Amino acid sequence: MRRLAPRPALLAGSLAAVAVALIPLVYLGVRTTEAGGARIRAELLTGTTLDLAAVSLSLAAVVTAGCLLLGVGAAYLVTRTDLPLRRTFGVVAALPLAMPTYVAAFGWVSIVDGFHGFWPTALVLTFCSYPYVYLPAAAALISVDPATEEVSQSLGRGAWRTFTGVTLRQIRPAVVAGGLLVALYVLSDFGAVALLRVNTFTRAVFTSFDLGFDRTGALVQATALVAVTLVILGAELAVRRHDTRYAKVGAGARRPPHILRLGPWRAPALLAMAAVAAGSFAVPAAALVHWTAEGVSRPGSLAEIATAAGNSMGVSALGAALTMLLALPIGLLAARAPGPLAAVLDRLTYLTHALPGLVVGLSLVFFGINVAYPLYQTQWLLALAYATLFLPLAVGAVAAAAAQSPPSLEEAARSLGRGPWTVLRTVTLPLTLPGIGAGAALVFLTCMKELPATLLLRPTGMDTLATELWTHTSVAAYAAASPYAALLVLLSAAPVLVLARRALTPGGRP
Repeated sequence: MRRLAPRPALLAGSLAAVAVALIPLVYLGVRTTEAGGARIRAELLTGTTLDLAAVSLSLAAVVTAGCLLLGVGAAYLVTRTDLPLRRTFGVVAALPLAMPTYVAAFGWVSIVDGFHGFWPTALVLTFCSYPYVYLPAAAALISVDPATEEVSQSLGRGAWRTFTGVTLRQIRPAVVAGGLLVALYVLSDFGAVALLRVNTFTRAVFTSFDLGFDRTGALVQATALVAVTLVILGAELAVRRHDTRYAKVGAGARRPPHILRLGPWRAPALLAMAAVAAGSFAVPAAALVHWTAEGVSRPGSLAEIATAAGNSMGVSALGAALTMLLALPIGLLAARAPGPLAAVLDRLTYLTHALPGLVVGLSLVFFGINVAYPLYQTQWLLALAYATLFLPLAVGAVAAAAAQSPPSLEEAARSLGRGPWTVLRTVTLPLTLPGIGAGAALVFLTCMKELPATLLLRPTGMDTLATELWTHTSVAAYAAASPYAALLVLLSAAPVLVLARRALTPGGRP
C-alpha cells in the first residue's frame, strides 16, 4: 500500500508553500465575514452589485465566444489548409499574448476618438485573449490522429461535417479548457476595462479601495468576484473530467493530416487572418511606434524609462525567485510521489491563481497592515503577491521537467549512501534545471506585465514599467506612456515566439 507521505521533506515543503499561496484567499474570507451577515447581504443585493455581475458575466461570455471563433478558426487555417503564408500566420497569430490588455487598450484609445464602452472593450479583450484558445487548439490539431477523419471522409462526409462531427470532438478538451481560461482572464482583467471605462467587478473594487470611501463594500464585491471565479474554475474541472472519454489509447499515427484546399476561399481566409493580425497586434504596435517617437524626446524621459525598467526587472526577479522556491517541493512531489495528496496540493495552488491580481493585492494590503506590518511597503510583499498569483506556472514547469528525468539516477545515488539533501543538490536539481529555468523565465516575464497588484503593493516612490504606463495613460499623456508600453511588449515577445513554435511543432509542448 502506498504511504500517505512517501516523501516527508517534500510534503512538508509543499504544505508550507500552499499555506503561503492561500494567504490572500484566507485573509479575504476573514475580513469579509467581519462585516457581518446583514452588511454582506445588503451589499450583495444592491442594484450596483447586480449590475456589476451582469456586465462582468456578459463581457466574459461575449469575449469567450469571440475567442472560440477566432482561436479555432485560426488554428484550423494554419494547420489544416493551404492558406498562403500559413507558417508566418501561425507565429503571428500568437503575438497578441505579448500585448498586455492595458497596452492594447492604450493603443486603440490613443488613435481612435471615443473608443470606450462595452463593445470596444470586448473587441480589445478578444484580440488579446484568443491565443489562449488558438495555441492549444493548434497543438491538438497537429497531434490528433488523422485516421478517424479519413474514415469519416471515406463514408461520404464532406469537410464541414468531418470537422464538426470528428475533428472538433477530438480537440474539444483543449478548446473548452482554453475558452474557460479566457473567461477567467476576462473576469480578472483590470487594465483594459479601466482604460475603456466599463464598470466591472475589478474596476469597482479598485475604485472603492483607491478612493477609500467604502472598503467594506470593496471587500464584499471582491468576495462575490471570487465566488464567480471559483464557480468557473469548478466548471473547468468538470468539463475536463467529462472530456476524458474522448481520449485515445496509444500515440496514434505520426503522419501529416490531409491538407484542405481552400480554392476560391483562399483570398477571404487570407484577408480574415490579416485583419485579425492587424486588429490584435499591428494597430496597437503602430500607435506605440508613433507615440514613442514623441515620448522619448522629452528631457529626462530616457532616465525615467531606465529607472522604471530597472525597478520592474528587480522586483520581477525577486518574485520569480520566491515563486520558484515555493514551487520546487510541490512540483517534485507531483512528479516523484504522484497520488491524491499531491494532486490536491497541486490544485490548491490554482485557487489564488484564479483570483484577479486586484483581489490578491487588496487582500495582501490588509494582511500587511494587520498581520505582517514589517513587510508592508516593501518589495517583499509585492514579490509575495507575484508568487501567489503565478505559482501554478512554476509548479507545472518543475513537475514537467522532473517527470522527464529518470528517477533511477536518484535511486542509484541513494543506494550509494547519499542522503536526501545530497541527492537533491547533486542529482535532482541538475536534472530539473532546464525546467526550473524555463519556469523562472515565464514567471519573471509575467510579473513584468502584472498591473493591479503592483499598483496596490509597490513601495512608495517605486515606479515600474506597468505603473508608469498606467499613470500616464490615466491622464491621456500618450507620448509619455508609449515608451513604457513598447518596452513591455518587446520584453514579452521572445517567450511568445518560443511558445508558438513549440505549439506548432508535432510532439511539442505548448
